[in-house]
Amino acid sequence: MKLFITRIVLKLVHLRQWLIAQVMFGFLNFLKLFPADGAINFIDWLMRRIGPRMKRHRLMIANLRNAFPDKSDAEINHIALGSWANMGRLAAEYVFLDRLFDFDPMRSEPGRVEVSGIPIFMDLLTNPRPFIVFTGHTGNFELLPVAGAAFGLYVSVLFRPPNNPYVAQKVFDFRSARMGKLVPSHAGSSFALARQLEAGHGVGVLVDQKFGKGLKTSFFNRPVKTNPLLGKLVRQFNCDVYPARCIRLPGNRYRLEIESRLEIPRDANGNLDMTATAQLLNDKVESWVREYPEQWLWYHDRWEIKRQVF
Repeated sequence: MKLFITRIVLKLVHLRQWLIAQVMFGFLNFLKLFPADGAINFIDWLMRRIGPRMKRHRLMIANLRNAFPDKSDAEINHIALGSWANMGRLAAEYVFLDRLFDFDPMRSEPGRVEVSGIPIFMDLLTNPRPFIVFTGHTGNFELLPVAGAAFGLYVSVLFRPPNNPYVAQKVFDFRSARMGKLVPSHAGSSFALARQLEAGHGVGVLVDQKFGKGLKTSFFNRPVKTNPLLGKLVRQFNCDVYPARCIRLPGNRYRLEIESRLEIPRDANGNLDMTATAQLLNDKVESWVREYPEQWLWYHDRWEIKRQVF
């Protein structure tokens, strides 16, 4: 009897996940009927009104107040609304990703996407070697591997699949057709990335996710734990590390930036300093977020304060 009830519960869970996925897919397919700019602007407008009504809004406000203690309530609310709009735009831009990336270095007039750091792209392409590109949840970070693929620079991208298995499969299929090799984040993902580096290829990682067993570091002057994966890979393969980000520009335009190679911290004996490396990544992402705070996903429980808020 107990086994029977368990099976029923599991089926109901899967049914709920399937229904949620179908609603999401239906809405996104509906957006395809409209021009990209109109659909993206509509989602921006919608999320600015729906977001503050969601439970996570309280966590977002708490995160912002902790990160920016000198900002007024009006400034905090302005950033929060922008962050909700940024999340909505991310969802809508999935539908139009093929149309959004229009960068052409030979075109005289600027398009929707501009790219900064082309010489670095070309150097990585013409001088193959293992390398790591890292970014954070800023702007439309999904455009970065699309840009790499457009240059012929395919990287293995570490990503965390959505909890909903139906959404996860759809997202995986969509990304696979437009980006490099995808490596789902799980227990064996570090080995998959290591194999790519060992073969002389590049990998891409997000470094601003919550990681319960990480290194003790700080982010916006508050303690956080940071995933040591990037440092471990650099220590093993002595590969170059490049920061990259996407910046939203007015008029539904984007600037993709890949920055110069980072100097990885080492101790007096020349060994890689894992904690200092993790802190360096946090500092880089923090500098990006401070520049465009509304373009980061503040609803994440990066500082593990969710229990204090709810």
